[in-house]
Amino acid sequence: MASATDLDRSIGPAIRDDMVFVPSGTFRMGSDRHYPEEAPVHRVAVDGFWIDRTPVTNAQFRAFVRATGHVTVAERKPSADAYPGALPQMLRAGSLVFRSPKGPVDLRDVRAWWRFRFGATWRRPLGPGSSIAGRDDHPVVHVAYADAAAYAAWVDKDLPREVEWEYAARGGLDGAEFAWGDALTPGGRHMANTWQGAFPYENLAEDGYAGTSPVTAFPQNGYGLSDMIGNVWEWTADFFAPHHPADVPRQCCTPRNPRGGLEAESYDPAQPALRIPRRVIKGGSHLCAPNYCRRYRPAARHPHPVDTSTSHIGFRCVKRRGP
Repeated sequence: MASATDLDRSIGPAIRDDMVFVPSGTFRMGSDRHYPEEAPVHRVAVDGFWIDRTPVTNAQFRAFVRATGHVTVAERKPSADAYPGALPQMLRAGSLVFRSPKGPVDLRDVRAWWRFRFGATWRRPLGPGSSIAGRDDHPVVHVAYADAAAYAAWVDKDLPREVEWEYAARGGLDGAEFAWGDALTPGGRHMANTWQGAFPYENLAEDGYAGTSPVTAFPQNGYGLSDMIGNVWEWTADFFAPHHPADVPRQCCTPRNPRGGLEAESYDPAQPALRIPRRVIKGGSHLCAPNYCRRYRPAARHPHPVDTSTSHIGFRCVKRRGP
């Protein structure tokens, strides 16, 4: 297995200050007590790796865009060939933005709180007229999978595999409900940026934030990582499967290719019938509430289309040895 010394030599001091080394080990991945896609609990051995202390921020992503000229998926006009049957007036650049309804709604219909806003981008997270001024230390949002992968390649890192992400999120607390223990708010203290009140219309903001928060606003976990739970969901490199594999020992994580599997495959090899592949996102966000989406836990996982960006999904990167 990779040691801290091995990885330290390959990364160098410039990156090391912004990353945390997670030592190799074995842990119980998943949960049998919550959503079905989290089951079954199974043991996984994980090689040591480095992971970003925080989600990638607006300031970090701005540096990437300035250096490379990268244009995010949300800033590009969709092609009619890629979306057959789409209404012509909908083939405009934009992204999904959360909008709180005025009262209770059917929680089975996400259209009650999500709106596709033309012109919504990482620079304008609420749409035209909004900005990220004063939010350099907030996580970048409105990034699709390809945008996250492009940034990771630019900094010579990778996107984490799901197992790496969950192992890091647990902070050494194997089997704990949350990244900090078994109580959501120990001693009444909010440990992550989540939703308080009746989602999606009543946001009490008891944790101090009604939207995203600075990436170091809440306590670090046992590994010294911030925002592994709440604030924004985070992309992982893995395609989504409805359940975890059978409960057999597995080893993670040998990169699938020299770039760590960052190529944005045009189809999911496990579910090739899907026109738009789904990758696993982890960690929950500031929109996760006790009455809806109790996914502010390390074991929680959710599928998300690779071509879709939103106002509550970001990412962080890892560094591991090549093959």
